[in-house]
Amino acid sequence: MSQYTAVTDADLAEMLSAIGVGSVQELFDRQIPADVRLGRPLDLPEGMPEQDVYAHLRDLAARNTGAEDEITFLGAGMYDHYVPAVIDMLLGRSEFLTPYTPYQPEVSQGNLQVMFEYQTAISELTGLPVSNASVYEGPSAVASAGYLARLANGRPKFVVSRGLHPHSRETLATYAHGFGAEIVEVGLRDGVTDPEAWAAAIDGETGAVFFAQPNFLGAVEDAEALAAAAKDSPAVVVGQYDPIPLGVLKPPGECGVDVAVGEGQTLGNRLDFGGPSFGFFAATEAYLRRMPGRIAGETVDADGRRGFVLTLQTREQHIRREKATSNICTAQALNALAGVVYLTWLGREGLVELGELLLQRTHHARERLTALDGVTALHDQPVVREFAVALDVGGTDGVRRVIARCQEAGVNPGYALGRDYEEYGDGLLVALTEQRSAADIDRLAEVLGAAVAAERADAEVAAS
Repeated sequence: MSQYTAVTDADLAEMLSAIGVGSVQELFDRQIPADVRLGRPLDLPEGMPEQDVYAHLRDLAARNTGAEDEITFLGAGMYDHYVPAVIDMLLGRSEFLTPYTPYQPEVSQGNLQVMFEYQTAISELTGLPVSNASVYEGPSAVASAGYLARLANGRPKFVVSRGLHPHSRETLATYAHGFGAEIVEVGLRDGVTDPEAWAAAIDGETGAVFFAQPNFLGAVEDAEALAAAAKDSPAVVVGQYDPIPLGVLKPPGECGVDVAVGEGQTLGNRLDFGGPSFGFFAATEAYLRRMPGRIAGETVDADGRRGFVLTLQTREQHIRREKATSNICTAQALNALAGVVYLTWLGREGLVELGELLLQRTHHARERLTALDGVTALHDQPVVREFAVALDVGGTDGVRRVIARCQEAGVNPGYALGRDYEEYGDGLLVALTEQRSAADIDRLAEVLGAAVAAERADAEVAAS
């Protein structure tokens, strides 16, 4: 690690003298408690010449496997959807690619209009009247919804379905610890949130309830029933939604959901090693002034011409911490632009057609895989684009070996559920997009069937 700094010894001595300390170490000793110091140098390698750094990074990049290098059925929150060329063309324009935050409406009309059109699209998609533009990603949106609820009603308990994305549950728990909220997790039954346990967990001290639609196992939840269970409590009803299935599912605004959040990667954003993406956030008007991030509004100028401004506040980051609705200091406006371009490119009918296509291919894939020896459905609930199966291969380690066998044959069969759910150690989560053809599904069935058979045969040999 380079030790280079532009500060000379004389500069350092003069600065230390001005603040009344004898050394940098003394400055640290005064300010940083001993129990939070590392106590040793960082474990970093020595610096390398530029050519060697390039070669090292090239070797690291060569170890990656992308969605274009294999037939992938990996999902679990990020999906290999087709990204039309118009998105890259528009995102590459300098007026969108390079500007800073649009605090000056007189010079930011284009970006403010993008934000306004994006908000309009998200409101239409979710059936909720207001949207921001936007937050970092899905888990941040979930956690921000929790803080919104804390500000809105001050209740100390969050009821969370175990079907919520594991990363979102972790992020929410981290935030909740900071503002003193308790997390009460409700388990799954038959693939969906246990309705009796859900209703029993909600009371007068519940500040918010959280569920996913579809949930992490791919199952379509009864969103109306989950929301209705909280109607007699002060709880804010938060639904984490996959935006693509909203082409065929009832929108959250028609299900009694107060705040709809989710991961926007599927809307025109690529699988660039997990990001960047954006989180969408929509709500009823009751929570408009508690929403995080930017909200662009439409107005007219002094001459009566249509114009756009940041509304309710001049920036998305509050200066006074105690008044803040969020401490995230920027949005993912460029990624949100990809989202609104994608939705415009698809159109209303196209989104429905895409959802119907996913329904058909997911059903076909589920039927093909569960017909294999050693593969059964993990649940029988309706699914849209993702479903879970159980592999009779001895638990999580066996599932991971099956995945590795499939990858060697050029197919990524899905996500090992045992990574996040001990109770589903034999589970495999399989995702479909429009990029996976019927032939790809048949190839998956062939490769997965062979891998399961080989793993079971090896297990029999080892046991004998």
